[in-house]
Amino acid sequence: MPPTLASLVHHSALKLTVRAGGERLDTPVRWVHASELTDPVPYMEGGELLLITALKLDAEDAEAMRRYVKRLVGAGVAGLGFAVGVHYEETPKALVDAAEGEGLPLLEVPRRTPFLAISKAVSAAIAADQYRAVTAGFAAQRELTKQALSDGPEGLLTALASQVDGWAALYDASGAVVATAPEWAGRRAARITGDVERLRERAAPASSVVGGAGDGGSDDGGDGSGEDRVELHSLGTGRRARAALAVGTAAALGTAERYAVHSAIALLTLTTERSRSLYAAEQRIGAAVLRMLLAGQPDHARGVAGDLYGGLLDAPYRMILAEAASASAGRARARAGDAEADADGGGATVSAEAAAVLAEADGDLVGGLGEVVESAAARSGEAVLVVPDGERLVVLAADRGAVVAACAQYAEAVGGARSGGEQAGDEDELVVGISAPAGPIAAGAAYKQAEQALSVARRRGRVLVEHEDLAAGSVVPLLADDAVRAFADGLLRPLYEHDATGRGDLVDSLRAWLSRHGQWDAAAADLGVHRHTLRYRMRRVEEILGRSLDDPDVRMELWLALKTTASAE
Repeated sequence: MPPTLASLVHHSALKLTVRAGGERLDTPVRWVHASELTDPVPYMEGGELLLITALKLDAEDAEAMRRYVKRLVGAGVAGLGFAVGVHYEETPKALVDAAEGEGLPLLEVPRRTPFLAISKAVSAAIAADQYRAVTAGFAAQRELTKQALSDGPEGLLTALASQVDGWAALYDASGAVVATAPEWAGRRAARITGDVERLRERAAPASSVVGGAGDGGSDDGGDGSGEDRVELHSLGTGRRARAALAVGTAAALGTAERYAVHSAIALLTLTTERSRSLYAAEQRIGAAVLRMLLAGQPDHARGVAGDLYGGLLDAPYRMILAEAASASAGRARARAGDAEADADGGGATVSAEAAAVLAEADGDLVGGLGEVVESAAARSGEAVLVVPDGERLVVLAADRGAVVAACAQYAEAVGGARSGGEQAGDEDELVVGISAPAGPIAAGAAYKQAEQALSVARRRGRVLVEHEDLAAGSVVPLLADDAVRAFADGLLRPLYEHDATGRGDLVDSLRAWLSRHGQWDAAAADLGVHRHTLRYRMRRVEEILGRSLDDPDVRMELWLALKTTASAE
């Protein structure tokens, strides 16, 4: 610890005597400064022991001494040393009274003790304290390194919490708590996730100090938390933080504790960067595994994956495809004119509250989704395969697992931001398609299902669509395309023009006849006409359109055209 006034008083070579402020001798001394100015305050920083001989002071003037001492106290001076035997044979009573009144420690310096000796003593004590701090810092670094190598980040956090006599927590790229030490610190760490998210918004490296999450009352959640002083530090060498470290203590960190924290930051950053390299290698393996699955080689895929993805390739999984809306639109334009076999069941339903899931993504919502699903997998212990494929992200996740749920929550948050007008355009939007549950031998079919769901999501202006929902409703909503409406209007226009002249209700008659599957009596009863009248009207429909109602394709096209025009009215 740094030198104090008490340590100077107890220094046998200095022979200092306490004349006032004896109850405050535990005050640390940052430095020693000698000044004979009547007002030395402008040259003080606080924490100094000021040494004087009263060369220019009237030390026997009570009012002058009161003002002088009051200014020193206001400047944060640690104490005042008065040399006797120079201008005054003893410490003037006016100065003693003023120091007692303001609570300022006053030390009497004998003539045989030069000011330089006091300066040397303080300097030596400060140097010794710094040496002890550096030595302790190196010892802490060795211990932290040992724990990091043997027990990973969890062991490092345990050692760091012991070094600072507090607690430590590690957060992932999404701001979620990954590990804490001691175990009781988990609730404290969770309370400052908002501060961690704000730290992530700043360019790395970044740090901040926040107050404790405790409310100072008796309800501390059972963890004994008060008003902790919490330091937050971003981890990673890139512009965006890959993780964050929180260190909570009861007071400001000392020099030795600061060394320990900096060592922990360096070690965790190395771990993070190493993890990024391993992650890149895993992504290459994942891409190879995915290609084998799509090529119908599940056994080879398992052999390449080994234990990397656990039982993911053997249990039912979901294929998830995500891309930016602008990229999805480009793919759709390239496929314009192709036949589609999609059916819309009214859309995927996402019920979870997801406003907090939408992490800071710098406009890269696809990349943000990747971070969210990987964080969900890490927290739940699920295996997940994430493969960036150009502008598209491919995810293989366990059916009914935390990753699929996190994907739905993220999509809901993006949809909420879109409806709230927080996104600027297609380049900032996201579309996601999820396949039905599948196994390794059906990976190709699952990929196609996810693509179909992705296409429907884009056409519907929705963020996420699950393939299972597509067949649950009606095909009619899919006929809302302008080209389909134009075809329907063109096909039925001659019949509408005929009916407009008042010569019969051919459109309504055709709709009734088709709805009754060509049953004359039932359709005629619905219309309230004789069946011969209905037969006549159907012959007129064939004559006007130049098509035979005996052709099932013609009947299908007419029925869809009627449904399309009805939905548009």
